[in-house]
Amino acid sequence: MLPADLREATRLTRAGRLIEATAAIQRLLSPGPDRGLDEKTVTIEAQTDEVPADAPTLVKGGSAGSSILERLRGLFGRRHPTSRDPVKEGGGQYLSREFRDAAGCRPYKLYIPSGYHGRAVPLVIMLHGCTQSADDFAAGTRMNLAGEEHTCIIAYPEQVRSANVQKCWNWFNEGDQRGEAGEPSLIAGITREVIRDHAIDARRVYVAGLSAGGAAAAIMAASHPGLYAAFGVHSGLACGAARDLHSGLAAMRMGGVGARKHFDPGARVVPAIVFHGDRDTVVNPLNADHVVTQAAADTPLTIRTENGHSGGRGYNRKLFIDGSGQTMVEQWTIHGGVHAWSGGSSNGTYTDPLGPDATREMLRFFLEHQIR
Repeated sequence: MLPADLREATRLTRAGRLIEATAAIQRLLSPGPDRGLDEKTVTIEAQTDEVPADAPTLVKGGSAGSSILERLRGLFGRRHPTSRDPVKEGGGQYLSREFRDAAGCRPYKLYIPSGYHGRAVPLVIMLHGCTQSADDFAAGTRMNLAGEEHTCIIAYPEQVRSANVQKCWNWFNEGDQRGEAGEPSLIAGITREVIRDHAIDARRVYVAGLSAGGAAAAIMAASHPGLYAAFGVHSGLACGAARDLHSGLAAMRMGGVGARKHFDPGARVVPAIVFHGDRDTVVNPLNADHVVTQAAADTPLTIRTENGHSGGRGYNRKLFIDGSGQTMVEQWTIHGGVHAWSGGSSNGTYTDPLGPDATREMLRFFLEHQIR
């Protein structure tokens, strides 16, 4: 017997009332003696027909016997404790800022490494996933530590609940996929504000994200190829993979086969590094292939494949190399990886402490590229 809130969420989803369905799921996940799912008893087989194809929790599909609990937690974030104090790990300054323009207002956190003394340094924009905050994402990825080591400034734009109840970046809305409008305007505005207020090497500005934040990072690279030298997508989707919430849910489940190229003719190709777990049941790993295809932008590239093992997980790494010998795209497939930041810290949500360190690999890739 499915819990009442899950049955209600299913009914609301079938009726197209997705916001109310999400609220029912939140009640299901809320703590308390009479709340939550019993992992021992509540499971659903892959072949079930009881869950609608467009269910926002994506409980349909995946390996047989996967628990509803794991999939719901995968979408809304695990509830283990977090330090919420990533500055302690870095040693630099961790500042609160706010940006406002015609598209709205967004807070953001800014990490200034202790080695920054006014000389131009790289900048990395980090876009969190659904339900996360800037602090949570900083703690989970430990990007501040990497920024401290390489003397990079790190900025964490933060989505607000008034824009999305689950604090997801609205990557699936057409109005939030293009140029100087919507959320791309806000993220680009934050980027430019940090460049204006600090000594930043404008040739070495990068953007990366997880899940909805990864999809937003792909949008930023497509819509602002002259602003970002490279981008990173972890467990995300390609720019234009969806047009609205319904097609966004379909893209997450089946892969964004409808992804469009938003690159302007003649615009520079933005190098990309892509991570995805091959057991991700929240965002279909096929989406990683679409991000790579879009990033390659029909450029003739030679592919070299490597297999390895790091941090307790195996991985496959594909390098897409141009005629000059530069790697334009890296694709990492993490064997056994789920919907979580590879090699991340358990102090944050959506993290998998096992596997290659996505933070260090992304920053290494970024620093190999600059706008020429």
